[in-house]
Amino acid sequence: MLGDELGTVSGEMTGMRVLSTDGGHAVTEVSFSGTGTLLGTTVKDMGTYEAVSQSDGTLFAEGQGISMTRAGETITWHGVGVGSFNESGGVNWRGALFYETAAAAFARLNGICTVFEFNTEESGKVSGSLYEWK
Repeated sequence: MLGDELGTVSGEMTGMRVLSTDGGHAVTEVSFSGTGTLLGTTVKDMGTYEAVSQSDGTLFAEGQGISMTRAGETITWHGVGVGSFNESGGVNWRGALFYETAAAAFARLNGICTVFEFNTEESGKVSGSLYEWK
């Protein structure tokens, strides 16, 4: 069951490159950076993911990143998701993130599964929301 919203992010893609085209399945690497909230605290979020094109036109991705507070607390994440191209030329992503942190204010994130909606635009803008999966 979808639980509480845990955070949001908005920003932009900061880099993109093609890693492989073997077998007709393109593999791209995308990096992004943004700001938002996590458990009500303002964070700077950055991450990189590799997306593999599937034969049905969808994408499969795995990535990792870090969220940092202004006080220097860090929260790392690993994620996996599937994406589909949207009418604007961007990609709508849905998937799961798993967090790890030693920061007491974010300890709730350790050991839980979170799910996300993350959307990109052809212009490079990104935005997303994160929810607890109960």
